[in-house]
Amino acid sequence: NKWFMTQATADRAGLLDDVKALVQHPDFSWTNPNRLRSVVSAFASSMEHFHAPGGAAYAWLGDAIEKVDKINPQVASRLAGAFALHKRYDAERGELMRAQLSRIKALPGLSKDTFEVCARSLA
Repeated sequence: NKWFMTQATADRAGLLDDVKALVQHPDFSWTNPNRLRSVVSAFASSMEHFHAPGGAAYAWLGDAIEKVDKINPQVASRLAGAFALHKRYDAERGELMRAQLSRIKALPGLSKDTFEVCARSLA
């Protein structure tokens, strides 16, 4: 898990593409909560790369939350918390994060846990 986390938090150009490749690695598993957090949560904690202009990382995390919610709702709800502080960011980033929260909240079959995090964050 440390190797995955080190890769997901490296300060280098193209980190989002590297993270997308990491989740395709044979030793990565969406069903292993520790491995999942070592990549997805670690990347979401990267101020420079996760919050890069344009919101591509936000969209990727939104897709990851959608996938994980079907497997492990508790982990998905924790991941959704990465968008909870949207009010602390500039208007552009805040709106992009709110858009992901709204999109996730509207997903059919969304778990109660993830729904509550999204709803509370949007309130």
